[in-house]
Amino acid sequence: MARHFFPHWIFAVAVLAMGVRLSARPAPISLSGQWGFELDRAASGDGRTLNEGEGIAARWFDHDLPQTLSLPGILQAQGYGDVISPATPWVATLGSAWWDLQPASLRDRFSQPGKVKVPFLSQPPRHYLGVAWYQRWVDVPASWRGHRAELFLERPHWETTVWWDERRFAADRSLSTPHATDIGLVFPGRHRLTIRIDNRRLLTDATGNGHMDDAHSVSDALGAAWNGIVGAIELRPASAAWLSDVQVYPEIATHAVRVRVSIGNDSGGPGSGRITANDQSLPISWPADGGSAEFEVPLGVDARLWDEFHPALHRLTVTLSGADADDRREVTFGLREIGHVGRDLQLNGRPLNLRLTHFGGDFPLTGYPATDVESWKRIIAVCKAYGLNGIRFHSWCPPDAAFTAADEMGFYLQPECALWAPLSPGNVFARFLERETARILAAYGNHPSFILLSPSNEPAGHYAQVTPAWAAAWYAKDHRRLYSAGTGWSNPAQVFGGAQFATLVRFNGGELRNVTGWFGGDYRAAVASSPIPILSHEVGQWCAYPDFSVINEFTGYLQPGNFDIFRYLAQQGGVLDLDQGFADASGKFQVECYKEEIEANLRTPGLSGFQLLDLHDYLGQGTALIGVTDAFWRPKHYVTAKEFRQFAGPTVPLARLPRRTYTTADTLACDVELYHFGPEPISPARPYWKLVDLDDRSVAAGGEWPARNVPIGKNFPLGRIDLPLASLAAPRMYRLVVGLANLPVENRWNIWVYPSAPSAPPPDGVVVTHLWTEAAAKLAQGGRVLFLPGPDALDPARCPRMSRVPVFWNIQMTVRPPRNPKPKDDAMLGLFCDQMRPDALAEFPSTAACDWQWTPIVDNVRSINLTGAPPELRPIVSAIDDWNRDWRLGVIFECRAGTGRLLVSAIDLDRAGAGIELRQLRRSLFDYVGSDRFKPKIALAPAAIAALFAGAPPVAPPSVQPAFDPDLDDGSGRPKQLAHP
Repeated sequence: MARHFFPHWIFAVAVLAMGVRLSARPAPISLSGQWGFELDRAASGDGRTLNEGEGIAARWFDHDLPQTLSLPGILQAQGYGDVISPATPWVATLGSAWWDLQPASLRDRFSQPGKVKVPFLSQPPRHYLGVAWYQRWVDVPASWRGHRAELFLERPHWETTVWWDERRFAADRSLSTPHATDIGLVFPGRHRLTIRIDNRRLLTDATGNGHMDDAHSVSDALGAAWNGIVGAIELRPASAAWLSDVQVYPEIATHAVRVRVSIGNDSGGPGSGRITANDQSLPISWPADGGSAEFEVPLGVDARLWDEFHPALHRLTVTLSGADADDRREVTFGLREIGHVGRDLQLNGRPLNLRLTHFGGDFPLTGYPATDVESWKRIIAVCKAYGLNGIRFHSWCPPDAAFTAADEMGFYLQPECALWAPLSPGNVFARFLERETARILAAYGNHPSFILLSPSNEPAGHYAQVTPAWAAAWYAKDHRRLYSAGTGWSNPAQVFGGAQFATLVRFNGGELRNVTGWFGGDYRAAVASSPIPILSHEVGQWCAYPDFSVINEFTGYLQPGNFDIFRYLAQQGGVLDLDQGFADASGKFQVECYKEEIEANLRTPGLSGFQLLDLHDYLGQGTALIGVTDAFWRPKHYVTAKEFRQFAGPTVPLARLPRRTYTTADTLACDVELYHFGPEPISPARPYWKLVDLDDRSVAAGGEWPARNVPIGKNFPLGRIDLPLASLAAPRMYRLVVGLANLPVENRWNIWVYPSAPSAPPPDGVVVTHLWTEAAAKLAQGGRVLFLPGPDALDPARCPRMSRVPVFWNIQMTVRPPRNPKPKDDAMLGLFCDQMRPDALAEFPSTAACDWQWTPIVDNVRSINLTGAPPELRPIVSAIDDWNRDWRLGVIFECRAGTGRLLVSAIDLDRAGAGIELRQLRRSLFDYVGSDRFKPKIALAPAAIAALFAGAPPVAPPSVQPAFDPDLDDGSGRPKQLAHP
């Protein structure tokens, strides 16, 4: 709290001189509405050299400011600040360097005055870093005579200095909590209130490291560089002695709470009175500088515990009374205790497993965090519908409304101390961390939903000398939650240094996310030696192609300039009309990757859960379209919440399937287990399994396992499947379904079964060749050709390789210029199979999307760039390029060449060591090209076809091996990978 500069005794003397006794407390005065306003553009500099500006020296607090705006609100949304330009000093570093490498013609198109757009974030209407002054008149009524006043600003951004008339109060800094200024005794009448707000980079260490420009508490990446005040803005009355803090510590063993109160005192001398909490009352005295008290309040044996399934809340009314004291606090809390037994989290003594999503604080319609409970309930309801039970707030802390909503709905929260910064002992960030921690715990510590706290996202510097000790020390002071030593990384100090939980990318030589645990595996090697619970950091990050209809949803603060650029690139690449198909197909592939990764986490013994990145799309850092909901938390149409919840909810059957493709000579064999963290043990559980056609109507095989009682926990065995496949129709795509009878619990996996017969030889009269000269000659004779372009036929600069996983996070950030100035050429988002032309794949069952029967045969294979080909040439199978490039890429396509007929496959059907997937695709294409169904509709001139295979220039090896960034580990190129099935 910012304290006034005049002595405490003035309060007592003034009250005595007026002969006033404190009357009943008046109501707070709302300060919402029109305010005077002025920008102090003379203020400049960063955290090391901050120019104070013009307003203080010119005494702006002493006269009316000339302009007006509304509060609560932010200045950029009301037409103030600077027009976006190519020189806008964005508070963001990730992704922006990529834009500088693009062709000048592209950058110029989106850099016209007044119409500047950038691709690395959704941008605000105006930009302003600096000082702004806000001012209004306050009419204090006669009923306030003899009362102190506190100015309460719920969420300003982010340093405030207050003047009450001409009295200046100490500046207040916090990115996480309300700013409260003790005005002291106020006299009835009219007073000028002035607030100076500074939103510059206010923290910088001696080496020039900023309070990292990508921390979500300050960054433009998600629109957090605003200047203003949101939430409640009030003048609140108070007595001379008051309850400055009330904290409630639940004790579930005794069904009681221990209450700790702090008493502030501005009366000028010691005081005494009574403190009351519900039915408890005791005498209390306090010295001139305030005091404290601690006592226990029983709740009764029937008091209910709080958790995600039973969010029972209790209320405590604490009052302080006396000659100079008349104060009251209402505290809402839950009776709950968080702890751990070894690697396993426990809540109220029962096992707890966490399924969290990241949330960076983006509110695209308003530009600032919601301070109303209903907005947060809407977000939490979406998360719960998809099976999640918590949110991790990346490098920021939400307002009180988020905690209140989570308390009421039964939802777990992990805020962070508004840091993404280099921490070293005693440096400016370490000092900020201590101050911000104390404020966060005081402001939100009573909320039962607040179960975890992290000091920083991915801390840098010598953080291992700071944050483990921070976690141990704060847990000793306040054990109502667990503390980590940072979110991300893999330093042993995060596990063995004093923290009570860790969120890691990898540990102990093992991965905690991505492909190493997929297809029946898990991540157990990474957690085996840990004595504390571990969560997987930023799981997923698999991209899907943008659905450009989302542009219509940007009806508020943030503007979709990035999506406008991506749509333009799609139009230039000739794929804009395929947008919906690409979005759906890439989304289906994305979901399959999320399913594998989440299930690997749920299968891992001793792993306490995961933190997604993210359930919804991320608008900054290059734009990461990694959500299964859009940036507005609205469901995308390629997966429903119910479908996602099947593998991400509280109860999930898990099949340890090492493969997804089989022949009729094989046996489908796997163990099946249950992950169960529901409200109660299941007694009894009746598990079943079945293999069904895609329409779920025809059951090819099935069975039941004996009923059993299932406890809370993971890795509970349900049974084993050993199914010979000889009698199954093939080739066909099936689904393996495992569920619990009479319960809404079911999970499913796509399975492909192919004939066991060897691949057929090429059909008569068809030339299958890797040489274009041979293909061209046959076509000129009117023949049929299946052309398989070899590596020498495709330009590596124009024909990107396909991959077994989609783009990770986003290309603009993973490229990371200038360290890695060339884009990854395997920027693939999956496949799009044209369902209107099924004949070529008639014996290779496929949906419109890439799935696990495709990945072994397209991985590391170059697609064919069709961007310059006639637009009517539409592939049977397309590779979906990244939206930052949007080339039209073919995998399998056909056309007429004169009187000849041509089928092209970028996949080498003669590849040595081919698996059953390639063998089956070969058979399907051979049968198609030799049949009467092979009648391409599109005709191309032989020269146009030949231009696609002009020959590849030699590829020079990279001169510099880019440094590996563990935060961008997509699981490729790392040791100990598991091959796809």
